[in-house]
Amino acid sequence: MGFQLHRHVMVLMIRISRGKFSVTAISLDDYLPMRSSEVKNRTSTGDITSLRVITAVKTPYLPDGRFDLEAYDSLINMQIEGGAEGVIVGGTTGEGHLMSWDEHIMLIGHTVNCFGTKIKVVGNTGSNSTREAIHATEQGFAVGMHAALHINPYYGKTSVEGLISHFEAVLPMGPTIIYNVPSRTGQDIPPAVIEAVSSFSNMAGVKECVGHERVKCYTDKGITIWSGNDDECHDSRWKYGATGVISVASNLIPGLMRKLMYEGENTALNDKLLPLMKWLFCQPNPIALNTALAQLGVARPVFRLPYVPLPLEKRVEFVRIVESIGRENFVGQKEARVLDDDDFVLISRY
Repeated sequence: MGFQLHRHVMVLMIRISRGKFSVTAISLDDYLPMRSSEVKNRTSTGDITSLRVITAVKTPYLPDGRFDLEAYDSLINMQIEGGAEGVIVGGTTGEGHLMSWDEHIMLIGHTVNCFGTKIKVVGNTGSNSTREAIHATEQGFAVGMHAALHINPYYGKTSVEGLISHFEAVLPMGPTIIYNVPSRTGQDIPPAVIEAVSSFSNMAGVKECVGHERVKCYTDKGITIWSGNDDECHDSRWKYGATGVISVASNLIPGLMRKLMYEGENTALNDKLLPLMKWLFCQPNPIALNTALAQLGVARPVFRLPYVPLPLEKRVEFVRIVESIGRENFVGQKEARVLDDDDFVLISRY
């Protein structure tokens, strides 16, 4: 690497007279991470790399757009009961990009406080700003999250050396999963970047969305990989060496996703679930998931814009998919029903 982060700190004490009192100006030529060994050591990287089913959990809303914590708690309990071992809080599926950082960190802390002894809490504290990613990750670990999820800088893309420097800045804070999803970021994280940071003790692995060959490229080198694609996760797990899946579908069918990841190759079950997995991504995630959870009565039919529900024909299709897989395999107790357009609430200010 041609670039190095300098760790020395210089403090300049300057007395400036301003009327009655003097002011001390402190200049730091480096940033001191806000770390605590107690928090950082609560979970080891190995505790994260062993997880096979991690749910990218949905964030439900009240009619005024605030978090519906009662529905959220119920959904987390359903994940625990269904056998999910971890949750991503405030990820793409959880609409972290529609949250203020206050909301985001609060939800991570709430999840840890209520469920942290039963399920691993991975906070999505990544950002396209390294400064912001550092600050959010410090706060996330301070409120007790077990690991951080970090995406590569999106929109304002950087070089390969910039990607390495970005991840090197956040990896010292605690167990970390790097997330590669070029369809959203506009930039692939090449293997050279992952290999460059794989020696960090906090590097838990990669949520990889590029496909089977990339998964195999990493698993052949001993790097832990979670498939980021529900429709590919069965083959990634059993044919290409992935550890498991970070899943959208497990919001709805955690028990079946656990079975898919734990009980050996099962082409019949995978084929049975593929129509649901395809349906979940018929429009950009989390539009379909939000629609599905509302139809199951698990979450209120409230959408923070710019997300809007799927059209009527897709809502009808979902009910048929539920019937095909079996209602007993889905979260919640109510029958799946087709909601009318007027049943949905769209929130632009919250």
